Amino acid sequence: MATELLSPLLPQRRRGLAVAAAAPLLLLLLVVVVFSRSRLTVSSPERVDLTLVAGAREKGAVCLDGSPPGYHLRRGFGSGAHNWLIYLQGGAWCNTTQSCSERKRSSLGSSKFMRALKFSGILSNDHLENPDFYDWNIVVVRYCDGASFAGDAEGEDLDGTKLFFRGLRIWEAVIDELMGKGMDIAQQALLTGCSAGSLAALLHCDNFRGRFPQEVAVKCLSDAGFFIDVKDLSGERSMRSLINGVVHLQNVREVLPKDCLQNKDPTECFFASELIKSISTPTFILNSDYDSWQIRNVLAPSGSYPQQAWSSCKADIRNCSSTQIDVLHGFHSLCCRIQEQISQ
Repeated sequence: MATELLSPLLPQRRRGLAVAAAAPLLLLLLVVVVFSRSRLTVSSPERVDLTLVAGAREKGAVCLDGSPPGYHLRRGFGSGAHNWLIYLQGGAWCNTTQSCSERKRSSLGSSKFMRALKFSGILSNDHLENPDFYDWNIVVVRYCDGASFAGDAEGEDLDGTKLFFRGLRIWEAVIDELMGKGMDIAQQALLTGCSAGSLAALLHCDNFRGRFPQEVAVKCLSDAGFFIDVKDLSGERSMRSLINGVVHLQNVREVLPKDCLQNKDPTECFFASELIKSISTPTFILNSDYDSWQIRNVLAPSGSYPQQAWSSCKADIRNCSSTQIDVLHGFHSLCCRIQEQISQ
């Protein structure tokens, strides 16, 4: 039911007087709002074309289907002409031959399906929408390996053709090409990404830092990539199972912290809570403690609850029962505790 936000509170006989007295103020507010909107209008997002990595196949740096990887580059200008922001695209993972086979028939597994991208938010060249980075060189690296730019292996598709797990080589080929396009003389550089791309930013953070002289300011930003290794509603570790498949199918061991591998399984070392312990480069973590993806896939994945008990709640929090809300609060508290332990 709609709520009437401006319900009349004055007696009927005084309403006309109240409206008349308020009219000048309302007119002034209207003028201010119109003027503010005219000044704060954000331009429509620009479309940036796809660039395929040169000589990618010769380097073995290919997407799941063997096509060359790509990125979108918009040149910086003015005072930001020598600053670079590298954004690694996200899009979950594939952890089985079947899921990777399905993935290679989309832009998340093949550059054949990639098109120009609209740059908005932190990628925008509008100083009102993106005051900190609008004039920087902005690069979006397309995600087409299914393992957070980390794998280095080869498999066989269900139809007998090859599947290429070459995320690590894609990372190296793209960064090498960008260094040749001016990033080698950067004054500032920020490596970031979202979701699986955010995890990739953590995996490659120190490697990225190592490509620049010490006097260059280099930082990393992990946005929505702090996936946690906890039990789901049924008591199983569904997220660990998913990541375990990725780690072993795509051979991501090479990029994992050596100190972590000395004491823990490679699957554990793939989680952000372990990766962050080994990163020496200044790194920012941005993550919602009520992350909707983690609620749907880590806390309450399909199969972890009877019938449709959580389906409605996962679709819309307004459908959650008081008991389910308590569970969500518990998940939030757990996320906070894990982050607090890391910061100590």
